[in-house]
Amino acid sequence: MATARLPIAILAIEGTNCDRELAVALNALGARAEVTHLNRFSPRAPAGRRRRLNDYGAIFLPGGFSAGDYVRAGAILGARLRAALGSDLEAFVESGRLVAGICNGFQVAIELGLLPGRPGGRLGPAEASLVANASGRFECRPTFVAYTGGRFPPLDGVPAGTRYLFPSAHGEGQLVLAGGAERRRELEARGQVLFRWVAPDGGPPGYPWNPNGSEGDVAGLTNPAGNVFGLMPHPERSFFRAQAPDWSRSGSPDGYADGRAFLERIVEYARRQAAAVAR
Repeated sequence: MATARLPIAILAIEGTNCDRELAVALNALGARAEVTHLNRFSPRAPAGRRRRLNDYGAIFLPGGFSAGDYVRAGAILGARLRAALGSDLEAFVESGRLVAGICNGFQVAIELGLLPGRPGGRLGPAEASLVANASGRFECRPTFVAYTGGRFPPLDGVPAGTRYLFPSAHGEGQLVLAGGAERRRELEARGQVLFRWVAPDGGPPGYPWNPNGSEGDVAGLTNPAGNVFGLMPHPERSFFRAQAPDWSRSGSPDGYADGRAFLERIVEYARRQAAAVAR
């Protein structure tokens, strides 16, 4: 898919990581991704370095261990974003532009109340948590997710059940929803469950294919409008074929892997949404 040079902010503070890998992937798709420290949005930032959310067509919250994951994963970055950019972030979401959270970024979106989300993109108290993995340890391994076919415009036309190999690397990824199984069924009915963990053959995952023990094998969520999403595994770590765990056994390292197929659609959707706002 051809894309314009869509400006994308990859928001960073101390402890975030995978931001550079994400920038490489997004730029390979024709975007203009910038790893941008949150402090650059402060009125005290030097004039030549200050940024505004409206400078960008999409926002990514990357993986890592923001602020050392003290308190709980994503809590400090979520609080700092709420304090520094709360109303601007709400307006950004309400405009229809895309906000993406990957791994730690998913945790941050949960802390902000952007996921599962409220009408109009309003921030608020968290309605879910991503707690310690059921295994009791950090899980770093190849994992598979399947698209549920829910309400997620970037994947319109992609068949439900389509599988992607995205690596996982997290210690706190077990999704717990306020309201439990009833709330999960409600989100499923609304099409807000983006991905489920699956085994390599597409069947029920069990451990380790569900690496954190999330009920219902939920691996990602969207907001009601479908322009905010979060997922625990890392598509940017599965962008190039050389990143695949089996490339040395199954062929050349040249070419691309599953992360490109997913992120390409994300960038194209974000470009269309940003263009609509600009009009």
